[in-house]
Amino acid sequence: MAGSLKDQLLNMGLVDQKKAKQADTEKRKQNKKAKKARKSGQQVVDTQAEKKLALEEQRKAKQEHDRELNRQRDEERRNKEIEAQCRQMITQQQIELPEDAEVSYNFVYDNKVKTMYVTSLIQGQLFRGQVAIAALDEKFYLIPDKFAEKIEQRLPNYVIRVQPEEEPEEDDPYADYKIPDDLMW
Repeated sequence: MAGSLKDQLLNMGLVDQKKAKQADTEKRKQNKKAKKARKSGQQVVDTQAEKKLALEEQRKAKQEHDRELNRQRDEERRNKEIEAQCRQMITQQQIELPEDAEVSYNFVYDNKVKTMYVTSLIQGQLFRGQVAIAALDEKFYLIPDKFAEKIEQRLPNYVIRVQPEEEPEEDDPYADYKIPDDLMW
């Protein structure tokens, strides 16, 4: 297999005649430029050094861009993991409501009033803060408070809590007459 690399590539069919001529002319042009640069002095070294610096800067910029993309991917992956953990907690720890739940419980979700039918026992637990409501895919689940706290730490918009009652004012004449939470109109 004697001959130049160009001849070998032509014989194998990897390069056609046109590309081989183009490569030859390009090589001649580079040689001419190099000869002129040598005649004029130090310019060959300067252009090569500039090329190396430019390549180094491009490499650094690409590395920084890749780091940023990796950081974003990691953050997205972490967010998905947290969401999956919260979903799993909600589905595993949900409190099943009996079918005969007849007390309607109203709460605010996404600036809209929603209604959930619960038992009177669960309604009391909701008022005391022992049970919370978790929103998942526009469905609402009742979960124990300790799991609601864990979910709320990770994704606060998944948990809906009953607002505690405000303290009455000191000069309120009806402060002694407390309205029960479970009063039905």
